[in-house]
Amino acid sequence: MSSTIYNVQAEKQSGDLAQQDQLAWRLAHLATASHSMPLDSDAIEMAKNRIIDNAAIALGAANEHAVVIARGEASSLEGAGSSTIWGLKGHFHPLSAAFANAVAVRFLDNDDTYLAAEYSHPDDNISPIIAVAQQLNVSGEDLLRGIIVAYEVHVALVGTGNGTGICLHKHKVDHMTHIAAGTAAGISSMLGLTTEQAYHSINFAVHNAISSRQSRKGDIGAQKEFVPGFSAEIAIKAVHHAMHGLKGPNPVYEGVDSIIRRFLDGKDDDNASYKVELIDSKSTPMTNILKTYPKQHAFEYQGQAIIDLALQMRDKLPRNIAGQVDLNEIQSIVLQTSHHTHHVIGTDANDPQKIDPDAPRGTLDHSIMFAISRCLQTGEFHKDRSYQMTTDEKAQLGELMQKIETQFDQRWEDLYHHQDPNIQAYGGRLIINTKNGDSIADEKTRANAHPGGDSPWQREDYINKLEDYTEKLVSDSERQRFIEIVSNLETLSGGQLSQVNLITDLVSLDLPNGSGILDIR
Repeated sequence: MSSTIYNVQAEKQSGDLAQQDQLAWRLAHLATASHSMPLDSDAIEMAKNRIIDNAAIALGAANEHAVVIARGEASSLEGAGSSTIWGLKGHFHPLSAAFANAVAVRFLDNDDTYLAAEYSHPDDNISPIIAVAQQLNVSGEDLLRGIIVAYEVHVALVGTGNGTGICLHKHKVDHMTHIAAGTAAGISSMLGLTTEQAYHSINFAVHNAISSRQSRKGDIGAQKEFVPGFSAEIAIKAVHHAMHGLKGPNPVYEGVDSIIRRFLDGKDDDNASYKVELIDSKSTPMTNILKTYPKQHAFEYQGQAIIDLALQMRDKLPRNIAGQVDLNEIQSIVLQTSHHTHHVIGTDANDPQKIDPDAPRGTLDHSIMFAISRCLQTGEFHKDRSYQMTTDEKAQLGELMQKIETQFDQRWEDLYHHQDPNIQAYGGRLIINTKNGDSIADEKTRANAHPGGDSPWQREDYINKLEDYTEKLVSDSERQRFIEIVSNLETLSGGQLSQVNLITDLVSLDLPNGSGILDIR
């Protein structure tokens, strides 16, 4: 593979940095040069898998309140464009369709992910790219190209090893910034824009996609689910404005008052720099999408391997006289893991809501104490059933959650930050101590579904997830039609792209009650 690691550093004074030496220009060049290059066959198939995954998790959350509100906004613009909304017949404005779909995809926290210097859900790029593709009647091949380019850029910004990547969360900046860059690059490539247009698309998108991580703290509300929706709107508008010759703020990364200097390491260090690795698009296929991971469980990614581990260990727990797992015999549970798992979703977060079964779902799906306890309690981790509890279950769950302690362990921290993707791991060691003095221990480095896990996901796994998440919503015939369309996506063109949608033909989806500004009346 031919690639170059670029050093990205803020200007000392405005105008120091030539355009061709700016990160946004290099991203734009990769995106536009890739428009005429053949796509990697494995990357194509993975992009199709992620479209299927998007449909599954979007419709799995179809009637959640935040998703209903987003869909209601879009429904008021039916007929104003050619884009589609998961579950609905008809055509809609691309901005509103992209927003509604992106919110639905993110809601369950069950979309794909990639972690390095920064955290990410790269499939946040897919909704706006599909919406624009449908609006402008591009080819199915170029739609796939847009998705693959977006992943390529997004993953490069997050980091690809060897000390690369731009860390946002360290400075409490939300990862929407990298989403917007990936989406703008992907759309630019898909539409065959010039490098100049793509450059200003990225400048506009990145500059307008800075927000804080308060959305992931405290009483977590809808902002967390709406982040990719806002990013989708920002990126689409950014490309639109650049197509009309408008210029975005530049240099968006290196400027004296821009991202690095005012929001990231450059705040405290004038010489702060980052490294970003980009392929030579003329000789190397784009395969960063293959580095990303699907989520089997509707939970924060750091918990995926731990969930698999807890389910695996459940069979070793004490049983009562009826042969059922006896949770009362558990004295304590210790999870040895990385700093992030310990500090963000573990007991070091010092967040009482993370050990409260009555906390909102947006908090529970970021509580490893909840995930471990629920797995041991029920023997499964399901997108719906795991978050729906009886009063008795909540009481038992609350007691068990308070018995769990997470501990920082340098070994797992080193694995978490390892530069070799074949070694890098996001798991932990789980120790369950029983009242009779026994200690049951096991560990898992990666989630089962991870490319390096016990059972890496194939197309069949994505289809099974689609069937599970759309049960009682979509007929078998409609589901099969959709799978065949996606499987042959590169053969479609123009108005045929409107078929890249999955209709809920067994039920009518909820709409808002009409009390808001943008609702249908």
